[in-house]
Amino acid sequence: MFTGIIEAVGTIKAIDINANGARLVIATNTLDMGDVKLGDSIATNGICLTVIAFDSTSFTADVSNETLTRTGFAEYQVGAQVNLEKAMLASTRFGGHMVSGHVDGVSQIKSITNNGNSIEYWLTMPNDLAHYIAEKGSITVDGTSLTINALSDDSFRLTIVPHTVKETIFAHYKAGTKVNIEVDLIARYLERLLLGNKELGKNDAPKSNINEAMLAKAGFLK
Repeated sequence: MFTGIIEAVGTIKAIDINANGARLVIATNTLDMGDVKLGDSIATNGICLTVIAFDSTSFTADVSNETLTRTGFAEYQVGAQVNLEKAMLASTRFGGHMVSGHVDGVSQIKSITNNGNSIEYWLTMPNDLAHYIAEKGSITVDGTSLTINALSDDSFRLTIVPHTVKETIFAHYKAGTKVNIEVDLIARYLERLLLGNKELGKNDAPKSNINEAMLAKAGFLK
């Protein structure tokens, strides 16, 4: 589990894509590797990767074909910069929101404009994820926890403050850049509970006691 607060910007040192997936070597740059162990998780552009080898300046991880299909990793090249965050600790400040590191899809930067000392980014909204994306809700973009500030029929707007631009790869984005997105984890689980077993086609199975009326009574819906 992660918080979406980026700890460092790394660089892809090597990438080997083959029939079985891919193997990456990431230079960690300023990321503190002093407490990293084999098997630990490091979110890389929002993707939870398992450390299979490491030293004080880099780590190696395998990427499955499923991950290559659902994310932008298949297009990454040596030298590309990536956002890095180590898995959160129980004692860590929860500065962002609950991030699983399981990317839901790929979005694309539509436009970038200055607004005072901040920068506004409009991004495409994949049709199959649109119902999870709400104004003032949370979303993860390349591993960064962000607030959605506006919606249109097919896109959403982010307002990025200078500190975030400085500490992440947002400064490298331009119109057309593809980014990994993960929708709010709570929204996805709520949908699953409301659906019960309909999604699985098991209409004769026991149904969940959770419904919209119960959620509204408990104050989750307005």
